[in-house]
Amino acid sequence: MRISELSRRSGVPVTTIKHYLREGLLPPGRPTSATQAEYGEPHVRRLRLIRALIGIRGLSVSTTREVLSAVSEHEADTHQVLGLVLGARPATGPDTDSGSGSGSGSGSGNTTDADALLAEMGWEVSEGAPAKAVVAETLETLRSLGMDYDWRSLIPYAALAQRTAALDLDQLDAGADPLEQAERAVLLTVLLEPALLALRRLAQEDESAKRYGG
Repeated sequence: MRISELSRRSGVPVTTIKHYLREGLLPPGRPTSATQAEYGEPHVRRLRLIRALIGIRGLSVSTTREVLSAVSEHEADTHQVLGLVLGARPATGPDTDSGSGSGSGSGSGNTTDADALLAEMGWEVSEGAPAKAVVAETLETLRSLGMDYDWRSLIPYAALAQRTAALDLDQLDAGADPLEQAERAVLLTVLLEPALLALRRLAQEDESAKRYGG
């Protein structure tokens, strides 16, 4: 297809497609003349994923390039691809293999609490998963404010999160192209998060009304 058809199919303007080509986010098409090229279905899928990473996840062009490079390296491995596009696994560095969740992890702060929680849940999580540091830092902050809160307090929430994750992945087409799955995963994860937080607030209000309302 010509670049105009690629634009129509992907929903990305021609000028933006040309920018992505210059930045190396999108591989070049097959040249048909000195100034024209043809593009195929892989370009459509790649463009849609780029749009999801930049427009929905809010990644920079340089970070998107790193993620796409890692995705290309592991494109046959759906587990790796989903981890990369959702930010659950780092796009650079040696930490791309799954593990038991033990170790210090990446990011600031001691992740001992997070490691203990992962071990209790039996979750297989990459060593450098950024979310481990978030869990650890959150628990440290709660304790610094005088709250008696440790990783054991998060077990019921982790159980709910596991059920949510199962619902998320149930909505992916197991037979789809990995890039199509990756795009859908980004859209469902990022766009649903505000709604999930809103549902929590609504449920809290309802529970409060049942317990304390007149």
